[in-house]
Amino acid sequence: MNAISEPRLAPPGAGLPKIELFIARLIFRRRLVVGTRESFNADFKRERERIANLYRNCDPQAAARRVLIKRLRGMEDSSRNWSVWMTLDHLRMVNRAIAHNIKQLSRGVVPKVAANTAAVKPNPESDASVAAGYDSSCEAVLEAAEAATELKTKARYAHPWFGSIDAFGWHALSGYHMGLHRVQLELIIEGLRRMPPIKPLGHAVYSAG
Repeated sequence: MNAISEPRLAPPGAGLPKIELFIARLIFRRRLVVGTRESFNADFKRERERIANLYRNCDPQAAARRVLIKRLRGMEDSSRNWSVWMTLDHLRMVNRAIAHNIKQLSRGVVPKVAANTAAVKPNPESDASVAAGYDSSCEAVLEAAEAATELKTKARYAHPWFGSIDAFGWHALSGYHMGLHRVQLELIIEGLRRMPPIKPLGHAVYSAG
C-alpha cells in the first residue's frame, strides 16, 4: 500500500474515546469479580482455537494484505488497517508481555518499563513466519498462569487503560484481548473475500531486435 492510498488514522497509542474507555473498565472490573484462573484459561484456549481455524484456512499470500475495517469497540483506531499476519504479530507481542508480567508479579517483582500500547504495534511486513512465534506466545501465557502459585499478588503493574492490576488482572486480560482480535481477524478475512484475487507474477518475454 503506497502513501497516497494510506488511510488517515489516529496515531498509535491514542487510546479509546472516553465513554468507551469507561465502559471497557466496567466490563473488565466485572471480569475480575466473576472470573477464576480456570475460566480465564478456558477463555484463552477457546479463542486460541478459533484464531487458529481462521488463519490456518486463509491463503498465506492473501493473509499478508492489509484490510481497512470498521473500528471495533475496545480497539484503537490505528489498529484497524492490519493484515492477518500483522494481527498475529501483535498478539505475539502482547501475549509475551502478559506472560512476562504474570511471571514477574507472581515473584513480587514489578516490571520497570511502563506498558505502552504504541510499543506493541505489528510489523507491516509480517508474513506466515510469524505464526510459530504467535503459537509459542500462547503457550507462554498458559505456562505462566499455571506456574504462578498465587495470581492475586501484592505486586501490581499498570496497564495503560485499566490501571494498576495484579497477576490475576493480567491473566484476565489475556483471553479478553485474544477475543477482541479474533473478531478483527474475522472482519479482515471477510474483507479479503471481497478483494480481487492476487495475480501471479508473470514472466517478461524479450525478443532480439
